Amino acid sequence: MANIRSFKELRVWRNAMSSAMRVFELSKRFPAEEEYSLTDQFRRSSRSVAANIAEAWRKRRYQAAFVAKLDDSGSEAAETQTWIEFAL
Repeated sequence: MANIRSFKELRVWRNAMSSAMRVFELSKRFPAEEEYSLTDQFRRSSRSVAANIAEAWRKRRYQAAFVAKLDDSGSEAAETQTWIEFAL
């Protein structure tokens, strides 16, 4: 296995980015009255998944910080799942 030199090479980060971009595109179809509630929260949480993975990568030398940022990413993913349920 080749050495990974950037979080951008991580499959999990790429999947999170792809999912966030999909959320953005789909949420464009939401009603205007949801712009500052559902749409905003949905987009923020989905972007935070990838952002927290990137932060975890930077803190990988410090196990507790690394695990904490990955846990944050998992929490944001769960929040995104909840917004999906609201959107449906």
